[in-house]
Amino acid sequence: MTGGGDGELKLLGMWASPFVLRVKLALSFKGLSYAYVEEALFGSKSELLLKSNPVHNKVPVLIHNGKPVCESQIIVQYIDEVYTGTGPSLLPADPYERAMARFWATFIDDKLLASWVQASRGKTMEEKMERLKPTFAAIETLEAAFGQCSKGKPFFGGDSVGYLDVMLGGLVAWVHASRARHGLELFDASRSPLLNAWVERFSVLDETRAVLPDIDRLVEYAKIREAQAVDAN
Repeated sequence: MTGGGDGELKLLGMWASPFVLRVKLALSFKGLSYAYVEEALFGSKSELLLKSNPVHNKVPVLIHNGKPVCESQIIVQYIDEVYTGTGPSLLPADPYERAMARFWATFIDDKLLASWVQASRGKTMEEKMERLKPTFAAIETLEAAFGQCSKGKPFFGGDSVGYLDVMLGGLVAWVHASRARHGLELFDASRSPLLNAWVERFSVLDETRAVLPDIDRLVEYAKIREAQAVDAN
């Protein structure tokens, strides 16, 4: 990636993680250069990760001038605040709109993503679909939020990508993988036409294409994780 910003940036991540993808997207849209360290998919954590995030031992971790910042929402906000003169602003300038963006980002994690993860653990497709009901309810709520936040424009951030676009954007590759593997349209055009159009619009942006993983590889990874979950039971 090209870009600027003061100080050395290093991202500890795992290629399939939607939370890591959020940080990659933020760095991409801001045009920032960084070193990337891939953590092992399975097995023990690296010493650098354990030292940088001793509380959770999880990725992503952004190390800026030797100082670690953890948790994807916090990292993206940090990037936007520190690199105000580099690339577009992600968080809204208005305090109320900024608070609302943070609120909906939490909603995405606590309602949409959490229920989607639970649904993925269903043993049969019928069980998965039953467990997806709270996910579709969350999407319906987020559909209305998109209309309010975007004010009729292409992105949550209006004419350009903003904080919520990055937050939801971390899930886009998994949306495509779910479609490829199960034929499941998470953001269905009949149920959530605004978000369905947003997914397609966001997916083809140069900054997005630069960091999203290969969908076939993601599908194979999902199969491996599912098989492991079955073996564990």
